[in-house]
Amino acid sequence: MGRADARRARQRGARRVESGGGIRRFFSWRRVLGTFLGLCLALMAAVLVIYWLVPVPEANAKAEMQSNVYKFGNGKVLARTGEINREIVGLEKIPDEVQKTFIAAENKSFYQDSGIDLKGTTRGVLNTLTGKGKQGGSTITQQYVKNYYLNQDQTVTRKLKELVISIKVDQQKEKNEILAGYINTSYYGRGAYGIQAAAQAYYRVDAQKLTVAQGAYLAALLQAPNQYDWAVASGTGKQLVTERWNYVLDNMVEEKWLDSAKRAGLKFPVPKAPKAAPGMEGQTGYLVAAANKELERQGVSEKDIEAGGWTITLNIDEKKQKALTKAVEDQMEAKLDRKGDKRDATVQAGATSVDPKTGHVVALYGGAGATEHWLSNATRRDYQPASTFKPVVLASALENESVTQDDRPITLDTIYDGTSKRPVEGSDVPFAPENEDDVSYGPVTVQKATNKSINSVYAQMIVDVGPGKVKKTALDLGMKDGAGWPEQPAMSLGTMGASPWDMAGAYATLDNHGKKTTPTIVKSAEHRDRTVEIADPIGAQVISREAADSVTEAMTGVVDSGSGRNALGEYHAAGKTGTSENNRSAWFVGYTPELVTAVGLFGEKPDGTGQVTLTDTINEGRANGGGVPALIWKQYTTGALDGGSDKEFDLEIPEPVQEQLPSTPSDEASKSKEPDDPDDKPKKPKDPADRPPHKPDEPTRTPPSDPGDSSGNDTEGADEGTTDGTTEGTTDGTTEGTTDGTTEGTTDGTTEGTTDGTAGRPPRP
Repeated sequence: MGRADARRARQRGARRVESGGGIRRFFSWRRVLGTFLGLCLALMAAVLVIYWLVPVPEANAKAEMQSNVYKFGNGKVLARTGEINREIVGLEKIPDEVQKTFIAAENKSFYQDSGIDLKGTTRGVLNTLTGKGKQGGSTITQQYVKNYYLNQDQTVTRKLKELVISIKVDQQKEKNEILAGYINTSYYGRGAYGIQAAAQAYYRVDAQKLTVAQGAYLAALLQAPNQYDWAVASGTGKQLVTERWNYVLDNMVEEKWLDSAKRAGLKFPVPKAPKAAPGMEGQTGYLVAAANKELERQGVSEKDIEAGGWTITLNIDEKKQKALTKAVEDQMEAKLDRKGDKRDATVQAGATSVDPKTGHVVALYGGAGATEHWLSNATRRDYQPASTFKPVVLASALENESVTQDDRPITLDTIYDGTSKRPVEGSDVPFAPENEDDVSYGPVTVQKATNKSINSVYAQMIVDVGPGKVKKTALDLGMKDGAGWPEQPAMSLGTMGASPWDMAGAYATLDNHGKKTTPTIVKSAEHRDRTVEIADPIGAQVISREAADSVTEAMTGVVDSGSGRNALGEYHAAGKTGTSENNRSAWFVGYTPELVTAVGLFGEKPDGTGQVTLTDTINEGRANGGGVPALIWKQYTTGALDGGSDKEFDLEIPEPVQEQLPSTPSDEASKSKEPDDPDDKPKKPKDPADRPPHKPDEPTRTPPSDPGDSSGNDTEGADEGTTDGTTEGTTDGTTEGTTDGTTEGTTDGTTEGTTDGTAGRPPRP
């Protein structure tokens, strides 16, 4: 290397040293520390400015609470909510142990802190900024400030105001005053603001008579009022609120507010069933409750709805609503003596009617009246849909291009063995269901098996398709999953839980040529601060048009010449009957090209604590789906369509593939003659000795919640096809449905001898 090159190298090195030294000088510890301290001072100055500029505002809790207005689809007012359900009570009227439950649940350091939790608040602000949802970690003081002075907005500005006002409130007010304000302004669910309203809503007592166990439940409830309300909670919700209840009481023991021996003896205080508010009589309460539930599904919290200020327009058609109510009154209520006859008092009806092209719920019947029977029969999911599920099995067979055990494609003309108690082939789970009245039909087409609702055929068909595939089709059509839905052959008999709302949605998807149709009761919801965007009820193609239309074709045979002949009228119709095990529910679900309606009858103890049989109630013998439910459906549909309709189904179905029916001795009924088509004579009740011996005793049930959210309880194919609750509508007991596949299954409600069933019932004991 020459002298010139060496000199240039030294110069480059010197420049690098100078450059590195400059960077180090720029990022020296003195500069970094100075910058940090400057930022801290600036932040402190900003906080001080905010502290002096943000005053403690006037209480806005009452001012913010307004009535909600609910309207029919034509704009006519259906209902207005009343004043907010709140009654302020002094802390001296709330037992000390009950007061402590709220501190144990939310803020154990309440008596020592300065009113804020900086760590929790910082986490909440970061969650808000990053879109991770609601903030957490607020003190009782902060929650009181939010409830009493501010609003529920999830914004950084509101959070900063809450922080500053909380510090000032903590300085200006005594801790007991803050605690009393918090307990009296919090929302507990069931429309109850404050502990007095909550004590009445959940336990029918005044706040001063609450026990520590009840107080712990109310304190636990504040975290998620709707999810933790025992009457509507899912199985998961019940587990979570029970865990939080225990957490509250354990914290009290830890803080020495509760004796450990007393704690050990406490049992979870199950709250009483809710009651409809005044002004919600008749069907109004059911309609309002269904609308509120749908708004929650659209992202509006129950608390925001209860706070008021909403104008909610429903899709309910006033004329159709009146027609549905009148049909139930004429075909069922007029034939019952609810006050004078205990058996009549067990009969409940529910119905949902949907426009298949729009998904709009145009009429709904929830029961005799929301103030007498709070649970909506239109949306409860604790009863089995029975044979109304068979069209779903057929839809899945057609959609999946399934074949029989001997590789014949399944179509409406495919021949099956309709022998009663015939063991299914190709299943690891044995199943041999009994047909209605133990009638054996011999070789029959799928069309006839649908018309007559032959259990043995559909039990084999679900094995041919695969129970898992059938369940997927059911969920695609709009039915709801639940724990009581095992993928076994018995599923073919509709042993899961379902509501008239669910079944109307599934059948509406079939009526709409396989396009997913989700029942929607809310047309619009507007508030001064926001407008809810209602999701489109019409979704994607979930099964092919050919499959959906072929099922419609099959169900026209049910109405024309099968178990649903009582639904015949001046219109083109398709439908299916169903009657569950022990006759606890009876259904008719049907549709015209313009209207889909699901009608269910349910046997329920008058106090709502369990399911009972419908036998010898509305009519002598079984209350079949082809009887009163079909007659309600017919009267309503005729009225809703202004006397009838000439519109025909626009069906695209494949060419039939005829199979030759074999002529064998099995064509003759093995135990009894094949029944004729329905006539106008009700059946006489069977002698109890003639009933299958495998029926278990009547279970005790707790009432389900509501809309929707009840599901089933997996009994692994044992005798009881149970439903234990979701729902959207939760129950905890059992609904007997199917056997484990080793003996007879459900009765399916195809008693073709039944029509209106109003004649001669046996004398009451």
